[in-house]
Amino acid sequence: MTAFSTEGQSDPTVQPVPTAVVKQVDAADITLSNPKMAVIALGSNLGNRLETLQGAVDALEDTPGLRVKAVSPVYETEPWGIAPDSQPSYFNAVILVKTTLPPASLLERGQAVEEAFDRVREERWGPRTIDVDIVSYADVLSDDPVLTLPHPRAHERAFVLAPWHDMDPEAQLPGVGPVADLLAGVGREGVQHRADLELRLPE
Repeated sequence: MTAFSTEGQSDPTVQPVPTAVVKQVDAADITLSNPKMAVIALGSNLGNRLETLQGAVDALEDTPGLRVKAVSPVYETEPWGIAPDSQPSYFNAVILVKTTLPPASLLERGQAVEEAFDRVREERWGPRTIDVDIVSYADVLSDDPVLTLPHPRAHERAFVLAPWHDMDPEAQLPGVGPVADLLAGVGREGVQHRADLELRLPE
């Protein structure tokens, strides 16, 4: 977990994960064989947004062959690609998972979590109770239209880059570059760190 230390971060509200929790999560990793690291973005703008984000984190943790290793701070974000004030704002977060699931199975699990929270896909960029997107999976580069890796728009989305950078300042978007540089390029306009909100790392 040293790669995800909060030392040197500019935001003092981002607290390190307690050592006891780190040991507990690491101990659980003995159930995983040849695991890969994946980054997953979460977003919600309907219902109890924070509760839904936490429910998605917990549901992913309950997946066989998957352990949630880190959770980002929560950000509040204006909806992407639509007219201002036409939808409620989003709560966004990013999580780091260690998993033995292949990318396609991880995608299926993410979609199952969306369905469990009554996600409806009626329109592009429409409101949703929960959005679960695989941002990256190890160093895999794939142009498969079913699951493009890394996520083809992650590099231009502050609501992904900002919480990811807070969680891991040294993160790299495979095939693209350092998350810190990408975030500096797009800026933080339209995304607000909600220091009053927090997601729990599953115990």
